[in-house]
Amino acid sequence: MTTWLDDARRDLVRSFGDRMAMFVRGEGAHLWDADGKRYLDFLAGIAVNSLGHAHPVFVDAISRQAATLAHVSNYFATPPQLALAARLKRIAGTGDEGRVYFGNSGAEANEAAFKLARLHGGADRPRILSLKDAFHGRTMGTLALTGKPWMQEPFLPMIGGVEFIDSTVEALEEALDDRVAALFVEPIKGEAGVIDLPDGYLRAARELTEKHGALLIIDEIQTGAGRTGEWFAFQHSGITPDAITVAKGIGGGFPIGALITYGSASDLFYPGTHGSTFGGNALGTAVADAVLDEIETAGLVANAAEQGDRLREAILGIGSPLVAGCRGRGLLVGIALTHPVAKAVVAAAQEHGLVINAANDETIRLAPALTIGDVEIDEFIELFTAALRTVQDALVLDGSTEVSA
Repeated sequence: MTTWLDDARRDLVRSFGDRMAMFVRGEGAHLWDADGKRYLDFLAGIAVNSLGHAHPVFVDAISRQAATLAHVSNYFATPPQLALAARLKRIAGTGDEGRVYFGNSGAEANEAAFKLARLHGGADRPRILSLKDAFHGRTMGTLALTGKPWMQEPFLPMIGGVEFIDSTVEALEEALDDRVAALFVEPIKGEAGVIDLPDGYLRAARELTEKHGALLIIDEIQTGAGRTGEWFAFQHSGITPDAITVAKGIGGGFPIGALITYGSASDLFYPGTHGSTFGGNALGTAVADAVLDEIETAGLVANAAEQGDRLREAILGIGSPLVAGCRGRGLLVGIALTHPVAKAVVAAAQEHGLVINAANDETIRLAPALTIGDVEIDEFIELFTAALRTVQDALVLDGSTEVSA
């Protein structure tokens, strides 16, 4: 008798490895698997499900728009497309000087940003800067921007012109000159383990790119849509970039991405330079506009800041010898471990009914729905504590690692 895992191994490409569970239903901050087991979801599809699972606003927006108009192509405009573009410009602070390009994912948003940088640079500015250990996507264009050599190696040669620098102001000062077209930056490196940039980095990046005439392009795909306690993480620094890429949380589970441009960068694209068949379709933009409206009217940006602080404090209060500290902002949290056992912690958490993620061997990543409150955090602490104890006991019993109780 074959299982769902057998079917997945047979029918799905192997680039994701084995699926960890078969989920069949979700509601709020919880998931249920095919056997009826309930899980607390503190990953939310990797910062995607901003409103949690099956939120009435999300469900209603899909139902209403699907019954009206789903897709007409970008030869035409639709009311949801224009409404979402205006909303994104407003919350990003670009005002009338901004324009929006719609795609279907974060990778597509960053591909558009890459082309924007090339249009800005032309022959006189062939250099594009990105940060070491950054992650901007897995398509051939975005992989060229991703500062992880092990990801690039099977697909070499990469698109040329991209240089990777350390995440320091000193490295930025040394690298930036008048031949740089753009600097790509994640405000928090999510895939690297929820790593914050140094204090003052984004302000320095804004000053230096303006000085040298380069674009500052900020990748807010994981940090946007209120996740860090502001609409966008760059807003903590009080700056406005030339371009912002967004996806994940803006759709609340519906695939959509966007590039928000500002100032002179908004005039770089002209007819024929970029496009997407499904990008900006009426269904996707209606859902995203409804999700962002709910985040705004329900005060979920402030909730992310408040509950994020409470969550980090509660994690440190566990007092586990496996926990070294917490990183991140709002409800994007990286838990630093004292031993390289993140995958074991994730597996133990799943056994206890908790969904989390190992960003690397020594970091647990949390990105729960922006709707979580005290009840969900208390449940998380109970389940996460049990998972940590399971791993700690296994290490002691194995005798390979000494862990103090």
